[in-house]
Order: sequence, then structure tokens, then C-alpha cells
Amino acid sequence: MTDPHHHDHAHAHGPAIGTADLAAGGAPILVEVTRGSVVESRHRGSALIVDRHGGVHGHWGDISRPVYARSAIKSLQAIPLVESGAADAFGLGDEELALACASHGGEPGHVERVAAWLAKIGLSEADLECGTHLPFHEGSAHALVCRHEHPSALHNNCSGKHTGFLTTAVHLGEKTKGYIRYDHPVQQRILGVLEQMTGCGLGDAPWAADGCSIPTIAIPLEGLAFAMARIADPDDLPSSRRDAVLRIRKAWAAHPFLVAGTGRFDTEMMQACHGRVMTKVGAEGVFCAALPEYGLGVALKIDDGADRAANVAMAAILKRIGALDDADQDAAGRWLAPEIKTRQGVTVGVVRGAEGLAG
Repeated sequence: MTDPHHHDHAHAHGPAIGTADLAAGGAPILVEVTRGSVVESRHRGSALIVDRHGGVHGHWGDISRPVYARSAIKSLQAIPLVESGAADAFGLGDEELALACASHGGEPGHVERVAAWLAKIGLSEADLECGTHLPFHEGSAHALVCRHEHPSALHNNCSGKHTGFLTTAVHLGEKTKGYIRYDHPVQQRILGVLEQMTGCGLGDAPWAADGCSIPTIAIPLEGLAFAMARIADPDDLPSSRRDAVLRIRKAWAAHPFLVAGTGRFDTEMMQACHGRVMTKVGAEGVFCAALPEYGLGVALKIDDGADRAANVAMAAILKRIGALDDADQDAAGRWLAPEIKTRQGVTVGVVRGAEGLAG
């Protein structure tokens, strides 16, 4: 970390949750699932709340363990798109920058905007190397099937991010084919940004292919939270980096629908918080958030990769920080404590933050 005391602070000042659990074998329990009066399932994990000075405002579990951040750091991966001048060269606005940060649901409003962006840079769907899958949004997936159409790379939840990569490559005169490779200038540029923003040396860090085929780098959870804190409070960054971060942050907050979509955590939570909180989910139980009003960054990892637990854990942490007022909690209530129901719609349990996390 850039702050030499950051690691020590994390172990000195975090809440006491999970001490017994850690001794008993593993990370603390962050989320519980009840059925009737019984806790039926438990989800363990680690999480950290930190500011840009390295001051820890809450930690749970092993925050030094490297994790694959997956899609939770798309805001960091979008920095070169702005910093290189590519965004200005092609006249990109907040909508395109929001899509660069998105894991969108493949709804028409997402797909049409990505297609228009590709056309703006003189490319097409055929240039995307993210692969295809059905839209995450169930209604859009059903509509596609009913029209006897196959999904395209435009429906891939990462198509906006990939279009951002292509935009930077076109602007800098780099080959567009193979932009997903670890050794391609696009990915090496992002690797440098990740090192600078997280304060971690990543040249020898383990990496693997993400679901959309780009490299995903193993980064300590404390580094991810620190990077989010620097998005929340970028005053210590060089002016060009600070300007890029502020522009990305503005777009991220202004277009919650484009970042995720109908019925998705990121969209509904950001709408409920009216732009005060920016969240981004990643696969396998990873989550990041930036809170500009508090100058804080959050990162968490659920050990078993369960989305239901990651959603609840992030909502509980936002509530613990105080980022959700009473009205926000009403709007975001289904994420704080989603109900477990029978097939007949009878509520029989709840997914909730564990006692030490919920506070």
C-alpha cells in the first residue's frame, strides 16, 4: 500500500467481529439465511472500509488475501479511456462512460447504445472479443428467444467495457484484434493504472482469464478498497488522473440504469442513494463501492461466491457507514434483508447481515 501504516491500521482498529469464527477455521460469518427460527445457511467472507490516507473504518476477515476483482473494478479499467484522450477524441459523454463501467443486463437501452458507440469509432459488434450470452435481464432474454434470435456480443454484460478498450486502441493507433490479451498495450495500460490506484505491485501477481476473456488480476482486498477510496476522494492524484476519475465518477453516479439495469442491485441502490453512493458488483461474491461524501472506499469478498450474500453484505456495510437514511432504507429494503419465500409466495425466512456486520 502507498500508506506504510495501512496494513497495521487494518489489524489494529477494525471491529471485533469474527474472532471466534476465525480461530475455529475460516473467515467470519458475514451473512445468515434463516428459515423459520433456524439459521439454515451461513456465508463467510472478508470486507474493508478505508479512506485514501489508509485509515481503516471497519474490517472483517483477512483483508490482505488477494482476490480476483472481476467486474467490480470496471471504473478503474475505464480510466485510460479518459486519460488517454480517447473519450474526448470521439466525443463520448456520460452515457458511454457509464457503459464502460457497466455489467449491464442486455436490455434494449444497453444494446442500442453500445452499438451506436461502436459505430462512432468505426467498428462493429464483430470487433468485440467478449463472447456472447443471453441478456441477464429475464424479459429481454425471453423476447430474444421469442423472436427466434440468438444473442450477440452486444448482449454480453461487458460489451460497454470492451467498447471502451477498443476506443482507446483506435485512438492510439494500436491493433484492435487481440486487445483482450495480457500483453496487449490496452491491458498493460490498465495493469499500470491498477498498480497506481491500489498501491500494490502487480507485475508478478497471479492472473487468469475473466468471463469476458480479459485478464483478471489477483489483488489484495485492502488494495481494492484503497483504490475505491481514491475514487471517492481523488485529491492526492495527479491532475490528469484526478480529472479522469471525477469524470468517470460523475457518469457512474448519473446513469445507474446503464451500469446494471432493471431489478439489479447496483441500479436500485444507487437510485435509492441519489448518487451519494456508487457500487459495482463483480462475479464470485466480490463487491466494491465508492462513497464521495464520506471519502471512503469499500471492498468485500464472499468466500463461497454467492451473489445473494454479497448483495446483503454490501447493503449492510452502506447502512453501517450511515450512507442509507430512513428513506433510502425503505427503497433499498429488499437488498438489506431479502425474504425467503415458498413457491406459493409465503415468507418463511430472510437473508440478513450477521450480527457483527449489521451493527
